[in-house]
Amino acid sequence: MSNETSVKRIGILTSGGDAPGMNAAIRSVVRTATCLGIECIGVRRGYTGLINGDFIKLDQSAVKGITGRGGTMLYTARSSEYNTEDGCKKASDTCRHMGIDGLVVIGGDGTFRGALDLSKHGGVNVVGIPCTIDNDIGCTTYTIGFDTACNTAVDAVDRLNDTMQSHERCSVVEVMGRHAGHLALAVGIATGATIILVPEVKYDFDIDVIERIRLSRLAGRSNFTVIVAEGAEPALGVADKIRDATGIDTRYTALGHIQRGGSPHVRDRVVATAMGYMAVSLLAAGRKSRIVAMRGDRVIDLDIHEALSLTKEFDYEMYRSFSALTFLDKKTLMQSFKRTD
Repeated sequence: MSNETSVKRIGILTSGGDAPGMNAAIRSVVRTATCLGIECIGVRRGYTGLINGDFIKLDQSAVKGITGRGGTMLYTARSSEYNTEDGCKKASDTCRHMGIDGLVVIGGDGTFRGALDLSKHGGVNVVGIPCTIDNDIGCTTYTIGFDTACNTAVDAVDRLNDTMQSHERCSVVEVMGRHAGHLALAVGIATGATIILVPEVKYDFDIDVIERIRLSRLAGRSNFTVIVAEGAEPALGVADKIRDATGIDTRYTALGHIQRGGSPHVRDRVVATAMGYMAVSLLAAGRKSRIVAMRGDRVIDLDIHEALSLTKEFDYEMYRSFSALTFLDKKTLMQSFKRTD
């Protein structure tokens, strides 16, 4: 990374749903930029703040001690006004008025599409950092916040399993993830769930839920855990159907937004730091309209158009391995495998 750059001032904003590690990414951007003599302006409340000029100066002292804090010190909000032509123009004009040479946006696909609109409208140089607990961004194998959210959910499910075992109950737990099942799959495997329901895999409720529970009971199990991704089907309805079909005392829990909060785990802090450094390096080098991403353990960058054209593949092989570990006979297992082909 060269110490000479024509970039004098950059803005940083967080948008969309918050995720553990956002603050670590902000800190990395600010400290890297300061090292290069680049001034940092924090844009508060996402694209709404960019329209309204809701700014704060960020220096090394402003980001001291924020790595371990959850949420985002810059706040986050969704902006319907920004999605209009007039709103995007206002944001672009604000950037020019403030002398912002580049903008680092931290969030998900919606955040990146907003950045693309801004770069098209006003020629603002943008770099995106993927940060969402859903891990559903197609261009990257990992998004900041996913590991912490998984661990938060696993801790909650482990606690629920203790009481379900004591009372010989079935626990249906809804986890977040929007329309993707990556979080549900990881949590289900980590907690030894009986069943995982995700939107990517079609399932027959009688075979893939009721029959699995029946086989588990025959194998001597007296308590059961069903992990449901919020995009699969209403978890409360799943609990009702299990209770009606089996007579088992079945309880429903939605973990909700606790999965977004809390101190980020090591992986999210490290990845956020590496991605923040890369984002500033790209801006300093004059690279335009880029998205920082991970491929395996490597931090790379892609053109924003290419990044937004990619879709995230569900890990069907991991789902099949989960099915093989649950209480199934061979016939039922083969039926389950066919649904993931």
